Amino acid sequence: MRCLARRLLPLAAFLLVLGLLLAGQFGPPRLTGGRPQGSASGARAPDGVVRATQAGVTAGVSGTVGVIPGNHGAPGASQQPGNSLAAGLSSVAARPLPSSGGGDAVPVPQHLLPSDLLVVASSTLPARLIARIRKLRGVAAAIGVDAGRIRVNGVFVNVLGVDPAAFRPFAARPTARSATLWSNVAAGGMAISYTMGRQDKLKLARPVRVTGARALTLPVAGFGTAGIGDVDAMVSDQVARQLGLPAGNAIVISAPHARLAGLMAKLKKLVPAHAAVAALVTQVVTGGRTVTSAAAGAIGLTASQGGGLTTAQLVRFLTAATSRVGMPYVWGGNGPGQFDCSGLVQWAMAQAGITMPRVAADQARTGPLLPLSDMRPGDLLFYHTDPTAPNYISHVAIYLGNGVMLQAPEPGLRVEVVAADFGAGFAGAVRVYPRVAAAAAGNPAG
Repeated sequence: MRCLARRLLPLAAFLLVLGLLLAGQFGPPRLTGGRPQGSASGARAPDGVVRATQAGVTAGVSGTVGVIPGNHGAPGASQQPGNSLAAGLSSVAARPLPSSGGGDAVPVPQHLLPSDLLVVASSTLPARLIARIRKLRGVAAAIGVDAGRIRVNGVFVNVLGVDPAAFRPFAARPTARSATLWSNVAAGGMAISYTMGRQDKLKLARPVRVTGARALTLPVAGFGTAGIGDVDAMVSDQVARQLGLPAGNAIVISAPHARLAGLMAKLKKLVPAHAAVAALVTQVVTGGRTVTSAAAGAIGLTASQGGGLTTAQLVRFLTAATSRVGMPYVWGGNGPGQFDCSGLVQWAMAQAGITMPRVAADQARTGPLLPLSDMRPGDLLFYHTDPTAPNYISHVAIYLGNGVMLQAPEPGLRVEVVAADFGAGFAGAVRVYPRVAAAAAGNPAG
């Protein structure tokens, strides 16, 4: 009987997908929270750009950090990668390292700078490039960092090497506020993202084994996310040199008052041919205004890039995804027998011949932000679930229609179908454009 059940599972999944498509489950989902399409609150810049505030952003997007949909605990409750967190707004777990010299080693920034764009290359960028970028209209600040992919406890992770004092203002607000974390980074520790720390069950008191050009054992500086897509760890630039990260091969740009599509076009003409440019936020033109938010959605899509999945691709994608129900969640899992949230999306899309980037923050830029009334099965739903970087997209699910979605939730749970959640922490729905997805997957900037 078990053998028969395994044989019937793919057929049942196919019939479920076909039923959803034929039933015309393309109507608007029932909302459980959020704001209507086109509404926003925030400060208007002189050139008409609005940066959405925590009070509300766009298209049913809430600035409040939420839990993983289907997990009904309070945001962050019982999910922290340590047990020494301060209550209230401070969500960053960090304990002073013996070598850190206290919490005053890295100056407190006078003001924070949103990280809007990223330039990255495989090798060192020209020294004069940062100065030229800073002169572009709309650019408030730009800083060079080292970016590379190394192993942390045997798992490949994207890491930034930074000057702690210079980079701290660019970090997500809760992470930027943690004096202990930044002092620890300056003292040689590794700051690890909230998601990696929680889901890989890391501990503050347990050093991590880091392998780049050479192997090092590094203390954990704290669990706080930079808020830059696909980055799960940060070290000082001195440690980055020891690990062999390319020196100065990336630039983080803050441009809070710029039309990002136009600025990206200028950057692509300015940077070397081997460098890539990516947006870290979303801008939507609505009612004559340009709203910048932490929502999902790509910037600057053109008709030549448009077009979602074909019906055949959609059936294959959803059939593959639903066939994984009951498979265990494992952080970093790529399938076919275990998955994390974005690994499930990437694997299921691959079964339909669609190339996707690996992490949720990058998958969120593979198509346009949708009005909720336009959603249909196969669209992707994105969420903010990281209290240390409330604007960082850290979870993805697959909309199945009829008010339900498919997801790989978190450690200890299995791939499941749950009610679609459009409340606190929802970052928006995206329809994947295969050309855009393939370009993002091959783009080192995500």
